[in-house]
Amino acid sequence: MSEMLLTAYDGVFLGPVARLLGLLMNGIYYLMTLIGIENVGLSIIIFTIVIYILLFPLTYKQQKFSKLSQKMQPELTAINKKYQGKKDPTSAMAMREETQAVYDKYGVSMTGSCVQMLIQMPLLLALYRVFVNVPAYVTGVKGNFTALAQGIMGTSGFEEKMTKLVEELRIMTSPVVDFAVEDAGRIPNMIVDVLYKLNSAGWDTLKETFPALTDVISSTYETVSHVNNFLGLNISDTPWQIMTTNFQSGQFLMVIGAAFIPVISYLTQVLNIKMMPQAAASASGDGSDTMAQQMKMMNKTMPLFSLVMCFTVPVGLGIYWIAGAVVRIVQQFFLNKHFEKVDLEDIIKKNQEKIKKKREKMGIAENQISNAARIKTRQIAEPEKKSAAQRELELEKAAAAKAKAKAGSMAAKANMVREFNEKNSRK
Repeated sequence: MSEMLLTAYDGVFLGPVARLLGLLMNGIYYLMTLIGIENVGLSIIIFTIVIYILLFPLTYKQQKFSKLSQKMQPELTAINKKYQGKKDPTSAMAMREETQAVYDKYGVSMTGSCVQMLIQMPLLLALYRVFVNVPAYVTGVKGNFTALAQGIMGTSGFEEKMTKLVEELRIMTSPVVDFAVEDAGRIPNMIVDVLYKLNSAGWDTLKETFPALTDVISSTYETVSHVNNFLGLNISDTPWQIMTTNFQSGQFLMVIGAAFIPVISYLTQVLNIKMMPQAAASASGDGSDTMAQQMKMMNKTMPLFSLVMCFTVPVGLGIYWIAGAVVRIVQQFFLNKHFEKVDLEDIIKKNQEKIKKKREKMGIAENQISNAARIKTRQIAEPEKKSAAQRELELEKAAAAKAKAKAGSMAAKANMVREFNEKNSRK
């Protein structure tokens, strides 16, 4: 079972992002309850759609960069081939300058879509935190567990019973739960976190652990089952749990329904990757070809990773992956249609104008940087050329010193000795 977070995630960076996304998720769930729909699975789908719509400007920039990368690839490949095998500093500097010139020509940055990825990744990781522990962020869902949590806290020895329940059901927690030593203020939230992680069989175990609360447990389970129900599946259960439990009881439709979650996740991921623009592999066998092969391998392994993981994570997380892939497929379809009609030359001109304006704002600072780069390049390139000239200069300095030597001085005597030796050596 996946790691469970006790209350809201409090990470330094992802924590605030997760709380912000949790507020959005909570607002969507609240609006749905106003129209009589109280369902976490449907809220996750709507929430996912909203997030990807908000991220669309970044997605568009990534796609535009991919298209320009395809157009740049032949020129970049030619540069790589030109300097292939050359490891000296001069060649490395020249290669970097020529590569930068190509990027300048097309008006794009060498970092490409890295900035967009750096923005999107924290959001996607924070989304995972929200979906793993919905009650910590969605007050409407947490409220369904409040009465039962209070009943459990009112039971004598509940600390030991809850700790034993967590160990018996192998509910993964971080940090490990020990209700006997936890701060009293955290205990209600921790109980809700554990209850939200219970699968169908876990609720039966809860009744055995707290027999006096059987009625409250049954009513809470009925409410939670309705809220967490998505096409007959409990989104808190993993597909593997649903399959094994229902296979034993002969409910094969539930087994098939649970198996569909990872299978659909895999298929949508594959379709999404196939629709994305792919970088052309280099024919020169250089580093760009290696990168293309690595991307090809990732495109194969990531959907398989999704397939395997979806069997062992809650159904709700699988719904999020599927919804995200479907939204990306729709976006990619329209983006592909759009870029088929767009003239890349116009995009290049606009990019160049933007770079020109940035350079104008930088003014002297950029010129200084360029001059410094040229000076540095000369300093790297000139040492070998200077060696002969340097020797001639040294000879000239020696001759001048000889001419200036005073009669009777040590320098004059040294010159006489050197001339005597030179005459003898010529005999």
